[in-house]
Amino acid sequence: MNPLRHGARLPLRMGLIALAAGVLLAGSACSEDKAAPPPAPIAWTKVDLPAEPVVLTGHGTELLIGLRDRGAEVVPRLLIQQEDGSRQEVKVEAKSPYALEAIWQSIAYDGRRLLALGGAAGGAHSNTRWTVWSGSAKTLTEYPQEFNTFGGQTAGALYSALITPAGEALAGSWGSAQTGLDAAIWLPQGPSKWVRQDSAKTSLQSVPSLLVGPNYGTVAGDGIVLVGSQVRLAPNVVQQEAAVWRSTSVNKGWSRIALPEPGNRSQGNTASCTETVCTITGFADGKLAMWKLEGSQGKRLAGVPAIAVGDKDKQPPPIDVDGRLYQVVAEGNKVKVVSGQDGNWTVQESTGPEGLVTGAAAIGKTLYLLAGQPATLWKSTLS
Repeated sequence: MNPLRHGARLPLRMGLIALAAGVLLAGSACSEDKAAPPPAPIAWTKVDLPAEPVVLTGHGTELLIGLRDRGAEVVPRLLIQQEDGSRQEVKVEAKSPYALEAIWQSIAYDGRRLLALGGAAGGAHSNTRWTVWSGSAKTLTEYPQEFNTFGGQTAGALYSALITPAGEALAGSWGSAQTGLDAAIWLPQGPSKWVRQDSAKTSLQSVPSLLVGPNYGTVAGDGIVLVGSQVRLAPNVVQQEAAVWRSTSVNKGWSRIALPEPGNRSQGNTASCTETVCTITGFADGKLAMWKLEGSQGKRLAGVPAIAVGDKDKQPPPIDVDGRLYQVVAEGNKVKVVSGQDGNWTVQESTGPEGLVTGAAAIGKTLYLLAGQPATLWKSTLS
């Protein structure tokens, strides 16, 4: 072999290697250049209010803001804000001592009727003393109930006031005749009295092999939709799964639906519904999860961002604006907005609000948010 010719090949090989490395580096740089930049944060504007906001709900072009006025003789207050920002205060008439101190838990409004649920700690054990209020956009009046209506040794909790075209209801829990707590519904009897309905022999009842645990209620047409979790019990088995309970009309025709792909442990926390379709938000295995329910058929939405959600984290209901879902969630102290559709999601950070998220509602293209402790009202215009 000619040593000179052999040595002459070395620069050629080195050149080819350098060229190949350059191509790879250039390809990598192009790939990085093409990577989508993170979406711009959502800018929120603080909304001034006369007292601390505790509950938000919307109907059409109207936003209801439930307030807690700590220094007032009557602590609960209620504002109705129009789409243009103008407001009117609903006259609140408290009749019992606990109503004077009540903190709004849930407010339902159908554009004509108002139904509200308040709570105040009281008694030797500081249990919640529930108050129920009804009326219109002009006046909301508390109607005192007998102690055993919502209280007593077998009492559970209340969580939602509900108005359907077929009637009004309150949703909560009550001691089961078999085990644990049943889901419970209260219906009005006349203008001022509320009566708890029997859950026995319905899907609202807990049994030794299955504990029911709804914790949030909303309306779908004439029916009620409750979301939460069910716990299956068997030898060496304790399985918690996200579930939905729905009626055909107020307290009639209840059915229970286990939501699909529940993971090892899951729960539904909130929901929003049209007459036929519901979107449920909760968690599965400690991460944000969302489901869609049409009739009795559930589907877990794909690709939902893996944002940490704990047992005690609050989640406002999902909001649909022109076919795009918006879910506000707090991860740590940061407020994030998840938006999109099944399998295609965007996560945006927030500038302004921080801390616990307790409420959200959309009026037109304006998204409203309750965040922080004590809470503050914020707004942002959706693009």
